[in-house]
Amino acid sequence: MATLFLTACQLPPRASIEESYALPTSITKATTLGSAVAEQTAQHPGQSGVHILADSQQAFASRIQLVQGAEQSIDLQYYIWRFDNTGSLLTNELVKAADRGVRVRLLLDDFETTGMDAQLSRLHQHANIEVRLFNPFVMRSQKWFGFITDLDRANRRMHGKTFTVDSSVTITGGRNIADAYFGATDEFIFSDLDVLAIGPVVDDVQQEFDAYWNSKSVYPIDLIYTPDDPLAGSEPVSAIVRSRSNNEHAGKYKAAATESRFLEKLVKNELQLTWASTRMLSDDPRKGLGKARDSAQLYPQLEQAISEAQQSLYLVTPYLIPTASGVEILKTLAARDVDISILTNSLAATDLAIVYAGYGKWRQELLEAGIKLYELRPTDAQLDEEQEPAGSFSLSPGSSLHAKAVAIDGQKLFIGSFNFDPRSANLNTELGFMIESPELARDLGQLFDSRVRKRAYRLTLDEQGDLVWIEHQQEQVLTYNKDPETSWCRRSYVWFMSLLPIDYFL
Repeated sequence: MATLFLTACQLPPRASIEESYALPTSITKATTLGSAVAEQTAQHPGQSGVHILADSQQAFASRIQLVQGAEQSIDLQYYIWRFDNTGSLLTNELVKAADRGVRVRLLLDDFETTGMDAQLSRLHQHANIEVRLFNPFVMRSQKWFGFITDLDRANRRMHGKTFTVDSSVTITGGRNIADAYFGATDEFIFSDLDVLAIGPVVDDVQQEFDAYWNSKSVYPIDLIYTPDDPLAGSEPVSAIVRSRSNNEHAGKYKAAATESRFLEKLVKNELQLTWASTRMLSDDPRKGLGKARDSAQLYPQLEQAISEAQQSLYLVTPYLIPTASGVEILKTLAARDVDISILTNSLAATDLAIVYAGYGKWRQELLEAGIKLYELRPTDAQLDEEQEPAGSFSLSPGSSLHAKAVAIDGQKLFIGSFNFDPRSANLNTELGFMIESPELARDLGQLFDSRVRKRAYRLTLDEQGDLVWIEHQQEQVLTYNKDPETSWCRRSYVWFMSLLPIDYFL
């Protein structure tokens, strides 16, 4: 009986899975996007053109328009893809693209697909759409059981995000595909950041996508899920997602996508691009099986770049768990008089209080080393009337920080999916761009000077060495001696979790 039970919890054989790869440049360069990109790239040998997608509506509109302009291929790699307002609109555009002959490959991490099997399976049945899942769970409705039967594999998730069209244009960064990441909801939203790129780095992203798509951690959804209804698949593919066309948020985002001239500007060489040497940092997909070499992982490369800082380091991360080794790196830099500023979520703003438990224990040591710590405030009435500066990611009232970025010496800027925590370093697979652009690196520093100090608590130590939160509110300076805007229960929960040896999993 035990043998039968364990067999039922095993993944199916992969022998029947066919490999597929990015289309050759002879095909993609003949597309409208490919031709326009090739012409622009030829003027900047060895460099990639990058464009920061800070505004949430424009980040969504750019994706919609790229899908609408696709002629040959769309390759998508995401940790989360919801069928809500934005996800439904984007999925419907993918179906339309597939209907006109565009090949669509959708690679999703399986942890966040609960309840979506029927829709994803129906998408997969389209002749031009294939859906694959990274580290899938055999038990579809009770995925928690996979952590009991196969913890080491189930605990390793694909967290990188890429959105590539006609092998010519790509988008990566922190945003998943869901309303909270595009500000399309009245509920919880994230302040996030993406970067669009054309040029040589797109080839690197395509190779990375192919490596994941064909890796041993990935399975087509039809090997994992069988519809209960024998007639499933007879309905139109466009009917797999709920209609979201008649609500306020969907209408606003459809209008933003329609009114945007993003695609037109990109094709006509009118989109503001920063041309710079741009390197992709990513984890080998074998990390999903615990088999990647250290040299084939993102974190050692990013750590090396940070360790070489000589003047300044600005770090933005929603989940900060530096661990003992990370604290030593930062303290070593501070001892060399490197000016270090870090922005993360406050306990009131974070969506994962348990992660805050892994961060709180290091604050005092960081502050004693002279490192500046800022924690994003969740609310502030005065901010409603302030206009976001061009190029900055939103730090709007009621939002939680989700952007991940590092600026080094005002020369290099990293934007990606990597959170500065043990999970990103050791368990999840991540991806990002290291952009050698003084202009963009300085922008992040200016963000701290102009916005962060207004919109975040500054942490410091009082004369007794105790933590103090300082808030600048119009003409007032407010001081708190405990996590502001939090309840006793939330603080107690964080304190208790901080006593447990769980940092590695956070």
